[in-house]
Amino acid sequence: MKPLSAVMPALSFSLALGLSLVSTVVMAEGVSLPIDTLHSRISLPNVSPANSALANRGAYVARTADCMACHREDYSGGVPIETPIGNIYSTNITPSKKYGIGNYTEADLKKALRKGRAPGHQIYPAMPYPSYHGLTDDDVSALFAYFQTVPIVDKPPEKTTHLPFPLNIRSLMLAWNVINVPSTENRSGLTQTQQRGEYLVNNLEHCGTCHTPRNLTQGLDKDRYLSGAPLGKWFAPNITPDNDTGIGRWSEMDIVTYLRTGTLDKHAYAGGPMAEAVAHSTRYLTDEDLIAMASYLKVVPAIKTDDYLIPVNISRLPQPVSNSITYNLLEQKDYLAQAKTNAVTSANNSGLNINSPKDLYLANCASCHGVDGYAQPDARYASIVGLSSIRRVKPDALVGVIAFGAKGAFNTAPKMPGFSKDLSPAQIASITNYVRVTFGGLPNSDVSAADVTRVIKEKS
Repeated sequence: MKPLSAVMPALSFSLALGLSLVSTVVMAEGVSLPIDTLHSRISLPNVSPANSALANRGAYVARTADCMACHREDYSGGVPIETPIGNIYSTNITPSKKYGIGNYTEADLKKALRKGRAPGHQIYPAMPYPSYHGLTDDDVSALFAYFQTVPIVDKPPEKTTHLPFPLNIRSLMLAWNVINVPSTENRSGLTQTQQRGEYLVNNLEHCGTCHTPRNLTQGLDKDRYLSGAPLGKWFAPNITPDNDTGIGRWSEMDIVTYLRTGTLDKHAYAGGPMAEAVAHSTRYLTDEDLIAMASYLKVVPAIKTDDYLIPVNISRLPQPVSNSITYNLLEQKDYLAQAKTNAVTSANNSGLNINSPKDLYLANCASCHGVDGYAQPDARYASIVGLSSIRRVKPDALVGVIAFGAKGAFNTAPKMPGFSKDLSPAQIASITNYVRVTFGGLPNSDVSAADVTRVIKEKS
C-alpha cells in the first residue's frame, strides 16, 4: 500500500524532483482586460450541503493545491508521467483503507504534506512537500476533513511506479530534506494581500516547483526563484517581473485573466502542464486569491535571463483574411482548398515540390490555427497571433510544441498533435520560421533543421 507516498514518485533523483502538480506557462506582454473577466469563475465541484463547512473549505484548498492534476478528479490516481526512466504513476488518495489514505490520522496527513513522511516510509519529493511545508494548520485540517468525504475508490491504480536502485531507497530523502525543505522563506514588508499571494504562489499552488531552476541536489535554486526551468518536453518560463525576460510588462489584471482563463487574446495561451493547472486549479480560485497571486508576482525579485522576449511589433502582425473567416469554418475550408490548388499548380509549372513555408503551414496547421493565425475561438482552437512563445529569442518552446503537440486548458479544447513523426526536422524548422515571422511579427527567424533535431533529442 502506497497512500500519498508515491504522489508521482520521483522523475529521478537527477531530474526536477518536484515535477508533480503543475505548471508551464506561455506568457507575453499582456493587455489589460475588463474587470468583468473576474466574474467568470466556475462553480467549485465537490462541495455539498451535506458536508461540514470545514470539509467544503477543504475542497477549495484541494483545488488551490492542484491535487487533481496528478490524482485525477476522483483522486483514484494512476496518472502516467513520462520521464527519462519510464512512466511513473500517481497513487490513490481516496479514503480507501486498503488502497488509499483511509487509515491516515490528521497528524499523519500533516506530516506527509509538510515533511514528506507517510506512516512507515519517506515520500519522494515529486509530491511537493518542500512547498507544502508552509501549509497552515487550518488548511491541513480542512483538507483532512474534506478527504474524509471523498467517495472511496476501493481499488489500486492500474499501474504503480517501480524506481530502479538506488532511487527506490526512500530513506535517502531524509538527507535531501535537510538541504531543501522548506523550498521558500517568507519575506517581510509585504501588504496583507501580497502575504496571501505569497502563501498561494509559494505554498499551495507551489509555482516554484516548475518555474524555478534546480540546484546541484535537485532542490529549488532559491537565488533564481521563479526565473524559469525545463520541464520534460516543456519549459516553464520566467515569471518574475523582469521587463525583458519575465512578466514585468503584464498588469495584475493580465495575470488574473490568464490564470482564470488560460489565455490572453493575441498574447498568451496555456498549454501542457500549465493548461492542467488552469483546468484543475486556478480557474476555480476566488477573485481575491487571484488578485493576491498577481499582486505578489509583481513584487518578487526580478531576475533577467538569456531567454528574452522580442518585443511585439503590432504593425507586423497579420490582419484577418476577411471579417468573417475567423468564425466561418466553410470559408476557411474554401480558402484552404484554393490555396492547395494554387500551390499544386505553381509546383507543376515550376517543377518544384510543395514545400514552401506557407504551404507547409497551410497543409499542417491552418485547419486548426486558421489561415491567418487567428484560429476559431468558438471551437476553442488557439489563436497564435502575437503569442510570447513564438517571440522568445530561444525558439525551443515553439519547436517543442510543433514536434510534440500540446493539450489545451479545458477538456473541450482540442488537443494539438505532434508532428515529429510526420514532418522532417527541415519542415518543422520551416514552419517554425514562418510562424515566428508571420504571426509573431519578428523581422526574421533562422531556426535550422539542426536546431529542431537538438530540441527533439533533448526532450525525447
